[in-house]
Amino acid sequence: MCACLFAHVWIGDKALDGYSKKKYVCKLLFIFLLGHDIDFGHMEAVNLLSSNKYTEKQIGYLFISVLVNSNSDLIRLINNGIKNDLSSRNPTFMNLALHCIANVGSREMAEAFTSDIPRILVAGDTMDSVKQSAALCLLRLNRTSPDLVPMGEWTARVVHLLNDQHLGVVTAAASLITTLAQKSPDDFKTSISLAIARLSRIVTSASIDLQDYTYYFVAAPWLSVKLLRLLQCYPPPEDAALRSRLTECLETILNKAQEPPKSKKVQHSNAKNAVLFEAISLIIHHDSEPTLLVRASNQLGQFLQHRETNLRYLALESMCTLASSEFSHEAVKTHIETVINALKTERDVSVRQRAVDLLYAMCDRSNAKQIVTEMLSYLENADYSIREEIVLKVAILAEKYAVDYTWYVDTILNLIRIAGDYVSEEVWYRVIQIVINRDDVQGYAAKTVFEALQAPACHENLVKVGGYILGEFGNLIAGDSRSSPLVQFNLLHSKFHLCSVPTRALLLSAYIKFINLFPEVKATIQDVLRSDSQLRNADVELQQRAVEYLRLSCIASTDILATVLEEMPPFPERESSILAKLKRKKGPGHLPDIDDARRNVNGSTEHSESSEATSTSSAHPFTDLLNMNSAPSAGGSLLIDVFSDNSTPAPTDVCEENFCRFVCKNNGVLYENQLLQIGLKSEYRQNLGRMYVFFGNKTSTQFLSFSSAVTSQDLLKTQLNVHTKKVDPVIEGGAQVQQILNIECVSDFTDAPVLDIQFRYGGALQKIAVKLPVMLNKFFQPTEMTSQDFFQRWKQLGAPQQEVQKIFKAKHSMDTDVTKAKILGFGVALLDRVDPNPANFVGAGVIHTKNTQVGCLLRLEPNTQAEMYRLTLRTSRDSVSQRLCDLLSEQF
Repeated sequence: MCACLFAHVWIGDKALDGYSKKKYVCKLLFIFLLGHDIDFGHMEAVNLLSSNKYTEKQIGYLFISVLVNSNSDLIRLINNGIKNDLSSRNPTFMNLALHCIANVGSREMAEAFTSDIPRILVAGDTMDSVKQSAALCLLRLNRTSPDLVPMGEWTARVVHLLNDQHLGVVTAAASLITTLAQKSPDDFKTSISLAIARLSRIVTSASIDLQDYTYYFVAAPWLSVKLLRLLQCYPPPEDAALRSRLTECLETILNKAQEPPKSKKVQHSNAKNAVLFEAISLIIHHDSEPTLLVRASNQLGQFLQHRETNLRYLALESMCTLASSEFSHEAVKTHIETVINALKTERDVSVRQRAVDLLYAMCDRSNAKQIVTEMLSYLENADYSIREEIVLKVAILAEKYAVDYTWYVDTILNLIRIAGDYVSEEVWYRVIQIVINRDDVQGYAAKTVFEALQAPACHENLVKVGGYILGEFGNLIAGDSRSSPLVQFNLLHSKFHLCSVPTRALLLSAYIKFINLFPEVKATIQDVLRSDSQLRNADVELQQRAVEYLRLSCIASTDILATVLEEMPPFPERESSILAKLKRKKGPGHLPDIDDARRNVNGSTEHSESSEATSTSSAHPFTDLLNMNSAPSAGGSLLIDVFSDNSTPAPTDVCEENFCRFVCKNNGVLYENQLLQIGLKSEYRQNLGRMYVFFGNKTSTQFLSFSSAVTSQDLLKTQLNVHTKKVDPVIEGGAQVQQILNIECVSDFTDAPVLDIQFRYGGALQKIAVKLPVMLNKFFQPTEMTSQDFFQRWKQLGAPQQEVQKIFKAKHSMDTDVTKAKILGFGVALLDRVDPNPANFVGAGVIHTKNTQVGCLLRLEPNTQAEMYRLTLRTSRDSVSQRLCDLLSEQF
């Protein structure tokens, strides 16, 4: 057949008319789709592009899209044919040409047409169908060759396509603008107002108003989703009217989701839920409207028991993110019983895994024991694919929220008993570190592991933990005849023959420790060390240990033995290897949630409570013994970036976009663009603070020559000391690194330091400057007062220069619980029943600096009818009063 076609096409091509060429080219295309190679007929397909008949031109473009590659000799002829059609102003031919460019999508196509397509897109006389094709074609080229798509004057005009009368054009433009906004957000910032306006018109319209774009009684669901996704490229609008309109849109979407379904068809529910979940994603992204966040949490909770597996999965996944928000964490916690039930009864393993993730995310000090108990219970029957991850999460939660460390020891030993094969070295290393670092739990740990080892079958990891702890602290339980030195030794040695070589080596080290602790068992242990099974062991490591330990016990005096085999010193503080392992297991593309230290309703943070509980054994006041808030650093590269630009960078505009959001909270995302995410965790005590800065690479390409430094104005340098630790110069694609800043407040201040970041991405030098949220109120210590003490102190601070008062309009809803949370987050103690008017809020605290302490009293009087506040602050320093008033008034 191919020979026949060849004869027709190649030999007799002069006699073929357009119809015949089309027919034979179509047959060649069919033969290729059957799996045969085609090496002729390409020129005839190119010739079809010059035909004025639609069917012939269509087959020509189809053949080229499927068979012609970018290295073809005919590519120049093809490009000429495409250019002719693009300039023909015939909408049908223009669409065919645009479809071909998008289908091929090669770099050569992008180089040839990226200047023509934007012109067609924004031209006033272009047909709507051509605009759609042009927008999608440009989107395709941007995905394949982003560096070739120019950001010129057309960018401002393409934004206005969101106002187009044709919803098909708006839908295509929304897809294009969303992608381009991720690349150059500043160029498309004007799209925010247009997107909100268009979204408002859609969500408030009846289904009959948009008949052509209504899908099963849902008005333009695809366009709604695209607009919501576009808005997620930007922070909440600063304009109050625009922000209010967006809030109304989101509330309307949430309300419509609660309405009875207008159709029983699955397509109706799918479309409605798609818009709902995207709206919730936007609410989570903005993280600024407490009411919406709580509503979103409650509506997602309704999906947890939905019959559709996909909806249950999506609800659990979204609630994991909501759990990290200070506003919605408590609302998420109300669904704990439903999530636990899903963990026990859900058939789909992926949904069970999301349930585990949500329990992990919603855990705090109030429910830690319940969640850990349920996870341990589920672990016995858990799917093998997720057991290791559950083990890591249980170990992390038990460690992070362990107020009573006896509970922590019991939990880890139970974990080893239930899932010993999945307990990695990081887990049992960590329990040993904690036991060694805490004197108050050593005796209990020795007693507990001794009892656990008496079981007939013990996992090898339990033997390791038992050998180490009894070797160090067995003397603490040796007074009981049931756990005498000889009983301890015999118990450990009864497990020796069942263990692997590394565990046997550890037990031999425990034996020599026993000789130092219990001289009465020295002869028994020496007999074991002298046995042929030890001195002539086939393993060199075991043989060497047995010989050296035996010789040491024979020739060393008691004093020398006590010196050589003294108790292990406390381990230095370092990052939690368990948390690092969990992050590695999640994969490089999954940046860990950095909002673990959430503020609870009384204003304190989970992390600071943990730090206070362990401060007695910390080298630094803010070093957490459990050290759960560290993140692993990406390994440094040995390669030198010889192209790095060492010259002084040009001044960069300082980003203050999210600065005010951190006045009443210590954790969250400080800065984010299409390349980099910067997150913060911070903790303060008296005049000292520590800030963990997380740099996340959102791309798949390395950041090279990465550097981060903190700069301050000359005056601020005398008021605030900031010491930084170096950050790795290379950040792998999808990875995250951490930088620690140690902060000391010397005297009161008003300015804030700036974080300067430089790195190379794709050969281009990137410079970012972000204002660090280090404010004076961070150094507050809350002070409890009686009503009498408060008003006595209030009168003492009655000098005019000591008081600052401000009356201002409320910017947010005047919710009492939110106001309390913000005042507590500001750092002062909230004093109940002090003010004669119960609607008023009264607080007290002390600002700690290195040079002095400044007492502060505040009074916030809300007027809900007028939607106004009056804020009064009195401190012993007028500069402090003014600064605190400016900071707090911006939060309401």
